[in-house]
Amino acid sequence: MTPKNSASDTLDGSASVPPALSPPAPLWATLVATFFGIGRIRPGPGTWASAATVLLWWLLTRWLNPQWQTVVACLLAGLAVAVGIPAATRVSRGAALKDPQFVVIDEVAGQLITFVGAAVTWKSLLLGFILFRGFDIVKPPPLRHLEKLREGVGIVLDDVGAGLYALACMQIALHFGLLQ
Repeated sequence: MTPKNSASDTLDGSASVPPALSPPAPLWATLVATFFGIGRIRPGPGTWASAATVLLWWLLTRWLNPQWQTVVACLLAGLAVAVGIPAATRVSRGAALKDPQFVVIDEVAGQLITFVGAAVTWKSLLLGFILFRGFDIVKPPPLRHLEKLREGVGIVLDDVGAGLYALACMQIALHFGLLQ
């Protein structure tokens, strides 16, 4: 005779099945989503990723002709979004988390968007960093709604929006000569 309610049965008598576990994310997705492990640095992985992006952007622009900086910033931001969305999706599924803090490719994309069209000076790098981090943390409307989109799209697009807000502020500062 079998017991009426064993640990593997539900109350209605049917066998319970554990929820399907997502397989871990592939290595490429983990490397991209965590920006080569920077997302694992504590505290504040998003801030570390933004700071690393600022530093890498500054280093890259040492070898770039200034007339190409806007194009390269746009291309790199576009690449971060295009590769970041599927990577963030795979990693968030693998971790079974909606928006894991260690996924920071979104900060890379947003921070790069901030610098589009701005000369690379210590003032512009500092202001761009502060503006982007501020908008990313506060998430003014409609960024909070973008965050609610599915998987990697929501993870990445709210930071793209924060980057666009910061970009607008940077352009205003440039227009009024505040970054010279």
